[in-house]
Amino acid sequence: MDMAGSANVMNADYVAAMGEAVSRLEQDQLTGVIITSAKKTFFAGGDLKTLIQITPDNAVEALESVEEIKAQLRRLEKLGKPVVAAINGAALGGGLEIALACHHRVVLDDDTIKLGLPEVTLGLLPGSGGVTRLVRMLGIQAALPLLTQGTQLRPQRALQAKIVDALASSREDLIAQARAWIAINPGPVQPWDVPGHHVPDFKVGESELYPFLAAAPAFLHKKTRGVFPAPEKILAAAVEGAHVDFDTALKIEGRYFVELAAGQVSKNMITAFWFQLNEINARGSSSRNKVTKLGVLGAGMMGAGIAEVSAKAGISVVLKDVSLEAASRGARDLPGITPTDSDTDLAGCDLIIEAVFENRELKNKVLPAAESAALPDAVIASNTSTLPITGLASAVSDPEKFIGLHFFSPVPKMQLVEIIRGEKTSEETLTRALDYVRQIGKTPIVVNDSRGFYTSRTFGTYVTEAITMLAEGVHPALIENVARKAGMAVGPLAVSDEVTLTLQLKIREQTLADDPSSAGLAEHPAFGVLQQLVDLGRTGKSGGAGFYEYPADGKKFLWPELVTRFTRDEAGVSEQDVHDRLLFIQSLETVRCLDENVLTSVGDANIGSIFGFGFAPWSGGTLQFVNSTGLAAFVERADYLADTYGERFRPSSSLRDRAARGEQY
Repeated sequence: MDMAGSANVMNADYVAAMGEAVSRLEQDQLTGVIITSAKKTFFAGGDLKTLIQITPDNAVEALESVEEIKAQLRRLEKLGKPVVAAINGAALGGGLEIALACHHRVVLDDDTIKLGLPEVTLGLLPGSGGVTRLVRMLGIQAALPLLTQGTQLRPQRALQAKIVDALASSREDLIAQARAWIAINPGPVQPWDVPGHHVPDFKVGESELYPFLAAAPAFLHKKTRGVFPAPEKILAAAVEGAHVDFDTALKIEGRYFVELAAGQVSKNMITAFWFQLNEINARGSSSRNKVTKLGVLGAGMMGAGIAEVSAKAGISVVLKDVSLEAASRGARDLPGITPTDSDTDLAGCDLIIEAVFENRELKNKVLPAAESAALPDAVIASNTSTLPITGLASAVSDPEKFIGLHFFSPVPKMQLVEIIRGEKTSEETLTRALDYVRQIGKTPIVVNDSRGFYTSRTFGTYVTEAITMLAEGVHPALIENVARKAGMAVGPLAVSDEVTLTLQLKIREQTLADDPSSAGLAEHPAFGVLQQLVDLGRTGKSGGAGFYEYPADGKKFLWPELVTRFTRDEAGVSEQDVHDRLLFIQSLETVRCLDENVLTSVGDANIGSIFGFGFAPWSGGTLQFVNSTGLAAFVERADYLADTYGERFRPSSSLRDRAARGEQY
């Protein structure tokens, strides 16, 4: 397989070429067939530029195209001659589906190779036979996790999972093994084409799997909360397909695939997780600056996390704190990290990242001392989550070398880094920051300076709106449950506990001190609630109590007294209004960030919202949520929320103008 371009893709050219190849194979006198790739990858999967164009209006045509692809693979596996997949590179999605249609699969034993059916991560299901074949190969119970989670396996794990049949030590061995298998298997038949075959763990009418199948939808709904249709359709295609013959199962699978492809959720997820994420990850320079020695100031949770991911990327790390004991606790004996309490050990650092408490005076103290010890051209960065970078840059001798590198907690797990340009940050400094973020395997977004930047500022509206509703008398369980039902990663009250209630109050105090126009914060009802809880000693999870109780021997639960203190039967806020207030407020703040040039890219907004603060992934991000709602409908609903709950929901003139022009973000 050697299609035009850098990868083999399942598009119209593929359909024509595969159709021609299969017809020729059916006519030729041959011993067997080996399918391999001339590219670095085996096969890249479906053409998403084509798939995102599927709508209910052209669904019939799309289904015909899908059926043609499956018919070709069906003819291939019924050729009457052995067909072997010699997998020399990544086989994801359509690539693995081609391999599953072969009688035997050999893969190069190379840990850079991944195999799997990750369509679910883009709101789709494997529509070229992947669901049907995997269920018949492995059984429903073994296939479903791979299908509904989009698991990608290295060759060794793929062999253990029985997705492939053998490993090869080299490209030469790959082809040699394929030829050897063909030589001793002249007339193989797929298991599902043997009369009497049934799915390994399922037999209609007498299956022990029925209790599992009865519980599976509820179990799945607990994870998807009903906002991700793809896992549910995968379950339906797998189970319904198991009840019928193979070819009918293929038809069931194809119809569910087109239904998903024509829906809005897949378009949202493809836009964000494919097109925009790839665009963001492609940013950067050709110079590929490498950080060789990193100094991290502050060995708390954030500093220790930054040190850990950097050391794992091969960077020599010096972790500094006020005492050697504190620095050593943060270093945790991890290789590549040197704990210290002395600035002199920062000599030779080409990057310094400050990760001390959110206190300007403290940051102004540690930054110049570290700068003087590091290399003269070292980049100096702050991990501040809210304080403007331009102001912090005044603490160093050369503000052009100063930049914000905002990590998210826990650092080893969170993929995003928000890079903040100060007013004087140079392009060279930005480029070096981008290269460092890639060096440690994270995804960067780039924003301009502002209090709270993009992520903290927008995420703050989510938390504040929730606490405001609590103050209005809305039941706390309704707030938390609606947030999760909407697809948010964590309920707003739970996440308030995670970041601590005291930190939110400190941020408010710093904002009031720095910005006279923020005087309204002093009387904001949300901060009144926070102050009440803190006065009661309920400072958050780390303090053992906040909006939630944290029993030592059980799961956390909402503090019952929240209801008696705040909840009122006559609050009058519907579930739909709770839902929309939580989501709309974040999208409206994102639009303001775009209007103010804090954000300069729609992709940064969407990926930053999902990866940074857990905005509903099904929506494709804060701006894609506006797009999928429809700008005119979004403006109308936002006006209702503004009229009912306050001017913070009033759409900006830019949003109104864009809606009037019929445009999207």
